[in-house]
Amino acid sequence: MAERPYVLLSVATSIDGHIDDTSAERLLLSNSEDFDRVDQVRAESDAILIGGNTLRRDNPRLLVNDPERRAARLAAGKSEYPLKVTLTAAGYLDPELKFWHHGDQKVVYTTAAAAPKLRETLDGLAEVVSTGPEVDFGLLLDDLAARGVRRLMVEGGGTIHTQFLSQGLADEVQLAIAPLLVGQSEAPRFLNPAAYPGGSTRRMTLLETRAVGDVVLLRYAPKEATP
Repeated sequence: MAERPYVLLSVATSIDGHIDDTSAERLLLSNSEDFDRVDQVRAESDAILIGGNTLRRDNPRLLVNDPERRAARLAAGKSEYPLKVTLTAAGYLDPELKFWHHGDQKVVYTTAAAAPKLRETLDGLAEVVSTGPEVDFGLLLDDLAARGVRRLMVEGGGTIHTQFLSQGLADEVQLAIAPLLVGQSEAPRFLNPAAYPGGSTRRMTLLETRAVGDVVLLRYAPKEATP
């Protein structure tokens, strides 16, 4: 079996830990410099994953935007765009979403019960893979490894980030903190309550801190605990 991909969680939050507010429009937490940084991280990845709820809410294209970065991928023998990945237990994903109509290959991970309907809905748009009675994140990573994915970038949302961290499957967290306060208790957060490995006393290893304009980037290694 091929080694599982290096899993990098990428997220931008407000100072009070929110990844969006409750308005109809998506809250832009990053600045132009940080969006460019994220584009570079995408270009360095073999696959980019986003959860079904975020896909429905934000309707992103999820692309490498810089043409020079895409050209560099092609020159290195890679596809122009990373593989685009999503997952859903509910089994409903609108075939009109931008995600399906931009970039290169797409794959959807879902349950055995939802897979037949999704294959019909997304016929010609994406490959649909069942991981059994529930969405199994370990099987998902094993399948991506078999496809040659060595570096997986996860762009959310909060439920997906929570699953990767609580199951001990994330190798790196890239957390961009924006100088904003959302202040809405019902607004979505970066992480949800869960039983995280080691509990509240386990300290992750800090890899880097960097100012990106008015945003601060923090890089942590969740699997490496400090003494």
